[in-house]
Amino acid sequence: MQEQFEKLKQEDRDLLLKAPVLVSIIAAHGHHEMNKKKKADAIKLAHLKTFTAVPLLQPYYKEVEKNFEQNFEALEKKYSPFDEGKMQELQQEVCKVNAVLSKMDQVFAGTLHWSLGKYAAHVKKADRGVVESFFMPFLIPGLTE
Repeated sequence: MQEQFEKLKQEDRDLLLKAPVLVSIIAAHGHHEMNKKKKADAIKLAHLKTFTAVPLLQPYYKEVEKNFEQNFEALEKKYSPFDEGKMQELQQEVCKVNAVLSKMDQVFAGTLHWSLGKYAAHVKKADRGVVESFFMPFLIPGLTE
């Protein structure tokens, strides 16, 4: 990861380290507010990602974890009340993350993009019941969504 980040401007490095927070906020917000259960799950998962991520990404998630909760709180305040305008701003930040990823090694960038997608899916499902998640691990329109 070190060599991946050395090629980037500091602004791009900082943005990339906030990517899981941005993804978490998008996944965890409810109707104009933050879903507290999803927020707690995002913070817990950020810690677990450090140990469970693909080996290529473990150093990245270790760096992310150092300031995850602090960054989450700051960005939650910045984008609150999660109205249409704030969500568009948030989406623009995600587009910037994708632009940064396009400057990086394809294997690292692709693996990180995949990992962030899985992370977002997990955070979105945080308010599903344990039994529902166990018996119906896949979303079924009209039944689990």
